[in-house]
Amino acid sequence: MRYKVNLEKTDEGYAVWCPGLAGCWSQGETEEEALDNIRDAIQAYLETVEELTRDNESRYVEVG
Repeated sequence: MRYKVNLEKTDEGYAVWCPGLAGCWSQGETEEEALDNIRDAIQAYLETVEELTRDNESRYVEVG
């Protein structure tokens, strides 16, 4: 899966966040490190959402 992320240079390195996943952000000293870190953050975010909603009745819809 691909997720759009935003990257911003800061005094400490790079901040990176995923606008499609509220609160999912990370950082790194280099752009490459920040992108590696956001991959891990997105994975952890999705696993947590799955765990928290496991017992909920759910449906899937197609978009596009």
